[in-house]
Amino acid sequence: MISSSIPSTLQRHQFAALEPGPRLLVLGAVHGNETCGTRAIERLLRELDSGALALTRGLLTLVPVTNPLAYQKKQRQGERNLNRNMRVNAAPANFEDRISNVLCPWIAEHDVLLDLHSFHTAGVPFAMLGPEDNDGDIEPFSHAQAEQRMAAHLGTTRIVEGWMGTYARGVERRRKEGKVGAPDLLDRNYGVGTTEFARTQGVYGITLECGQHDDPHAPEVAYHAILQTLALLGMAQLPLEPPRPEIEIIRLVDVIDMEHPADAFTREWASFDRVAKGQAIGHRHDGTAVTAPDDGYIVFPNPKALAGNEWFYFGVKSGRKL
Repeated sequence: MISSSIPSTLQRHQFAALEPGPRLLVLGAVHGNETCGTRAIERLLRELDSGALALTRGLLTLVPVTNPLAYQKKQRQGERNLNRNMRVNAAPANFEDRISNVLCPWIAEHDVLLDLHSFHTAGVPFAMLGPEDNDGDIEPFSHAQAEQRMAAHLGTTRIVEGWMGTYARGVERRRKEGKVGAPDLLDRNYGVGTTEFARTQGVYGITLECGQHDDPHAPEVAYHAILQTLALLGMAQLPLEPPRPEIEIIRLVDVIDMEHPADAFTREWASFDRVAKGQAIGHRHDGTAVTAPDDGYIVFPNPKALAGNEWFYFGVKSGRKL
């Protein structure tokens, strides 16, 4: 029987090697129905506790269930999306605000973050990469080289960049069009999740999307990524595998909102399905076609999106090199 009580604690497991080294934080179940990271962390904990795996230097912090209310409910969020508007809240208004008040200081205590997720529709695993080094106002950053190296060694063949810039453009469009609804969707900071907050604290990190929610292989993808991160950072005596050949980098350039509950896709899209310029991706409730602005890719399609929220993202091939 599932308890209906509101969780009152957030649990972390911490291992400190006697030799100093990097401080790595690994998160699972930031979204409660994305459990591949939880299963991978539980597996790693058994190995660390039994001595099958030993930490040789540094500090390893594992949080198997980052949003215990959403996990308890077996759904994406408890009272709001924890992976948006990530910050310390002086006046917490909901459960996720209170989790953020604990989690944000934990993130800031580390050097590197690995956040393990999964996604709605079919598709292959991919890593979400931050910006190149810059001093701009959207997402200033100075650890791009280290973050790119981390992304390349997680075992995926696809990397996605451009999240914050694309989200900011979506916010500006909503404002210009006079959209009403949840105030969060008009706030550029609403795009800030775990890794985006980490970069504001001088931490670098990757969000790894390990596969579809129910893919039985997704926990293995997550587990492999943790081991490779430990190997890359020299925190355990593990072999570091080379990057996969022909890694594809896709840059997000636009976000399209669902405007009405009757908006519908033309077919069942999966992330990274290719589309040609002008191809119909969906139709508005009044029959107006939503078409691809260029040759590119559908990313994060969500046929169950709420009106006013992100329906899908559009990406193009990036010129960025790892």
